[in-house]
Amino acid sequence: MLKNCYQTKLIEAGCDEAGRGPLAGPVVGAAVILPKRFKHPFLNDSKLLSHKQRQILRPIIEKKAIAYAVGVVSPTEIDEHNILNASILAVHRALSALKQQPEYIVMDGNTFKPYNNIKFSTIIKGDAKYLNIAAASVLAKEYRDELMCKLHKDYPHYCWDTNKGYPTKAHRKAILEHGSCEHHRKSFQLLPLKQGELFD
Repeated sequence: MLKNCYQTKLIEAGCDEAGRGPLAGPVVGAAVILPKRFKHPFLNDSKLLSHKQRQILRPIIEKKAIAYAVGVVSPTEIDEHNILNASILAVHRALSALKQQPEYIVMDGNTFKPYNNIKFSTIIKGDAKYLNIAAASVLAKEYRDELMCKLHKDYPHYCWDTNKGYPTKAHRKAILEHGSCEHHRKSFQLLPLKQGELFD
């Protein structure tokens, strides 16, 4: 059973991001402040949940949260800042958009940068330990997937409705055939060094 939050004395925002690994699309950060007594039977790390479960959870989180927000960093900004810094920037943007500012921040993973001098902790696998981080992981994942499905309508040959921009063989074969587009991360290795690997 996941704990509600990391500490109980201060108003705490759980934070996570989605989209560090894809070749295309933005990275999305999310920040969520949950009520102290919030519980849900299957809220967990978004990677452990089915698409249907995440779809069920998203409106529940948005309705029950004291505050929530997402932040988006574009592929161009990812290329400019690198993916680690862009991921942190996405979370900072989410925090800035919260209708209530937290007094404490917990971030999934092991790297973060100070935000408005608010105390913070980084927690490895925090999305499988604390409900507020898990909630942020669900919102970040669902919001990003939704964005990729919208982009798919303009670029159907990349199949972003199914691969969400991740480096699948089908995605890379489409890049080889059609080239990259404005939504691809040019600082990433879009094709393998040995193109024969696409057809293994």
